Amino acid sequence: MAPRSPSAAVLVLHGGYENGTEPPPPGLLNLPGTRMRPFVRALRRATCGPESGAHVLVRQVRYAHRGWNGSRADALHDALAALDALGEEAGGSGEGDGVPVVLLGHSMGARAALLAAGHPLVRGVVGLAPWCPPGDPVTQLAGRDVVLVHSSRDRITSPQATQSLTTRARRAGARTCMVTVRGGDHAMIRRAPAWHRLTTTLVTGLLGTGSLPEPVTAALGLPPTAEPTEGTLDLDRLRPRRGTAGLQPSP
Repeated sequence: MAPRSPSAAVLVLHGGYENGTEPPPPGLLNLPGTRMRPFVRALRRATCGPESGAHVLVRQVRYAHRGWNGSRADALHDALAALDALGEEAGGSGEGDGVPVVLLGHSMGARAALLAAGHPLVRGVVGLAPWCPPGDPVTQLAGRDVVLVHSSRDRITSPQATQSLTTRARRAGARTCMVTVRGGDHAMIRRAPAWHRLTTTLVTGLLGTGSLPEPVTAALGLPPTAEPTEGTLDLDRLRPRRGTAGLQPSP
């Protein structure tokens, strides 16, 4: 029996450093990469099992350098190369007729995901504790679904900058939403189960293999003129749709 063609794909981009031209260390020594392993496992369980009814590729970007490195934007180039490779693996031409891809990035990886979202395969972005410098462009996000998740206690990247980018991207034609995790942290260790559940729900919802929480769907449908607070949700106030597993608040 020939293998099933994938119906969609997820590309995972772990975090890194502002500067650093050396390659990331291997295996578990690469702490930013290790941090994303539970998310990858949860996504594979949700999208690749026989009960999911879909065949979704879950792949991870391999960085040549551990840092962003200013105008070099090394992680962005790695993300774009990985998207091209994913398109070839899935059998598409890379010109818009390939499998739809959702990018999942953390911190520096979320910055790379947001900037790479103009690639023709990308349909959506889920950014965790994203690094959102105020000068980064947003026009490449037009027509994409973008959900950014940030801890209210993050001291490494700015939740205020994330809210600002969410608003700017909506005005540029993206469908955007921000979810705040009260009591979380940048490394996503505090309230880790809540981070994992929320991320899996968002990615599968954007892929169409699951259901988004109704408040997220409503926020994605806001007009470009909406106030920043209208598109900002509190994780603990999200409720699952009736008849779905959905999200449950976690201490």
